Amino acid sequence: MPKSDIIVMGTSAGGVQALRTVAADLPSDLPAAVFTVLHIGSGADGRSALPGILERAGRLPAKHPRDGEEIRPGTIYVAPPDCHMLVSPGRIHLSGGPKENHTRPAINPLFRSAASAYRGRVAGVILTGLLDDGVAGLAEIKRRGGRTIAQDPATALFPSMPVNAIKHVDVDHILPLEQMGAIIAKLASQEHHVMEKEEPVERTSVGLTCPECRGPITQERQGRIIEYRCRVGHVYSPLVMAAAHEDTVERALWASVVALEEAADINEHIGPRSGDQTVEAARIQRRNAEIIREMLNRTERSGHT
Repeated sequence: MPKSDIIVMGTSAGGVQALRTVAADLPSDLPAAVFTVLHIGSGADGRSALPGILERAGRLPAKHPRDGEEIRPGTIYVAPPDCHMLVSPGRIHLSGGPKENHTRPAINPLFRSAASAYRGRVAGVILTGLLDDGVAGLAEIKRRGGRTIAQDPATALFPSMPVNAIKHVDVDHILPLEQMGAIIAKLASQEHHVMEKEEPVERTSVGLTCPECRGPITQERQGRIIEYRCRVGHVYSPLVMAAAHEDTVERALWASVVALEEAADINEHIGPRSGDQTVEAARIQRRNAEIIREMLNRTERSGHT
């Protein structure tokens, strides 16, 4: 029977403080390697301040790994900016592959690779964050017999990620941050029975396009998990897919406002030489632009209530 000696953690909004709290409670002799993904932007030098923050917070060394680096227990590995962090038996790999849920690094690639390589030896942890990032990867860990943990949503600065993890995955532990370090240490030293579950993937063409590259999208359903994947490999959870297309619609509507106002400017400029018809066209264009602008402003206000 295996122990959970591969720990993978995913977080986004509010994640720095959450990871600091967990790192502070991990013992110096932890018999497991810890891998963390925090959704961050691209760094100019491919590095972030997070490893230093986590190392100062606790008793374990923390670092950005090199591609191909050997996995060592008692170390916190932090995904570098603009790279997916993946694991294979004994090794860490960095990838510039397609973004998932509009991010790179993303949580799901790490979780899936760990589940594939280590199966029941993995413990997956979902912490504070927006939307439903990491849920599909956590479900894969559960299918392969690993342990699953979610932060208690009542204690999360941004509860959406743990809420959706609990909704879609039968998580083993729901805990506040202050208890995470203790449960991780316990799982890393305690053998457990592994029960894998087969859930075939059902693929359906849905007539949607990828928000990133505009390629055709296929819906993939596996158990309770639904994802949307394009031809080149961009992947979206349902909530991220909906949010991405809302952004696409908003950009298109603002572009319409610009186009209408520019058309009105042109008609007003040539109006004195072309007669009342051109002036009336400019008036209609400005009115239509104002209707769209007001609609967008109402949408933005409602989003902040």
